[in-house]
Formats: sequence, structure tokens, C-alpha cells
Amino acid sequence: MSGTVIDKETGPAAGPSKLVSRISIIDNGMLTLQAWGADHICKVCIANSGSCCRDCRNLSDGVGCQLRNTSCTAWLCGFHKYLLYEVGQLEQWQAFWEQVPGQDYREDFTPEQLSLKKALQRPEQAMDHLGEALAADLQDMARSHIAIGIILTLREKLDKNIDQFQLEEKDHKLKLRIKRKIKVLSGDFQRFHFLLNKYYSDLSEI
Repeated sequence: MSGTVIDKETGPAAGPSKLVSRISIIDNGMLTLQAWGADHICKVCIANSGSCCRDCRNLSDGVGCQLRNTSCTAWLCGFHKYLLYEVGQLEQWQAFWEQVPGQDYREDFTPEQLSLKKALQRPEQAMDHLGEALAADLQDMARSHIAIGIILTLREKLDKNIDQFQLEEKDHKLKLRIKRKIKVLSGDFQRFHFLLNKYYSDLSEI
């Protein structure tokens, strides 16, 4: 895809297997999410009592995660999943992590060294303003809606519908309906959609 660059740690996606460290895989995952601005979204969820890391034994109050692992790095909440879905990077993200063994709930048993064939891709230039715009839209929703937990409910609905969209392979009409539902669910993301359209417009000119 135009506008992306092969991750230096994991090598070319279509090349031979390359021995990499577990730590470098985690670092690459975090850098990729940060490049799209996913960390801005986390701040909104945390502020609205929706931290995905709540009650984790590795979480230090006011500091953050003290023991990152491949499992938590690979896992995407509904908003992160939506972000990668819209920028066309969700499938390659999932394909990359499918080759990483030993993932479990909030911990991993991934070997310290392993061979990978596929690589993560990151934008050549920082695109974190996309995630920042989505976070700003979410914050506006949290302020303007009376319903408690609107952000968390939306997060789960996006997660569910994107999963259904990816899993549906035979019924094209159903797949189209799910895609439309995702569009409706994300209808209030005005800042994000404005910058997303600009992102694709810029790509078309490359």
C-alpha cells in the first residue's frame, strides 16, 4: 500500500523468515499503533472509565503498564480496530500477529527469539493526527450525550460489527449491510472522516 514502509525489525513481508526478538515485536507493534495515533484514543477511554487494562496486575497507577506482552500488544479494542479498518491496515495487522505464538490473556508464552515471514507496516510520515481526530470526536460525544457509557457501548458495537464484516465471506448483501452499519455507527466522527478523506486524497496523488 502506498504511504507505508516495511518495518526494519521484521524485514520484508514477502521475504524469507527472519529471526527477531520478542521484545522487538512488541516495540514494533506499539510504534505502529502510535504512528496512527491510537494512544490518543486510549486517553479518552481511560478518562471515561473504560480502560482495557483495568485491574491488570501489571498496571501501575499513574505510570502505566510495567510488563508489556505480545498478547496485549496484538489485541485491538473496537476503536483501534476501527482506526486500522478505515486506513486499510487491519488485515495486515491481524496477519502479522497470527504468526506470533504463545499469546494468552494479559500475558504471553512467546519465545524470546522467533522466526517471522510477514512484517508490520507503518506510514512513512506520522499519521497520528488521524487517531487524535478520532479521539477528539469521541470526547465530544462523551460530553454531548446524556447516556452514561455511550463511548464504551459504541466501542463494543464497532468491535462486533467489524468482526462480523471480516468473517462474512459468502453473503455479499449481508456484508454490505454490515459495512453500512459501521458507517452509521461512526457517523459522528466528523473530524476523523475529514482527515481520512484527505489522507486517501493525498495517497491518490502519489
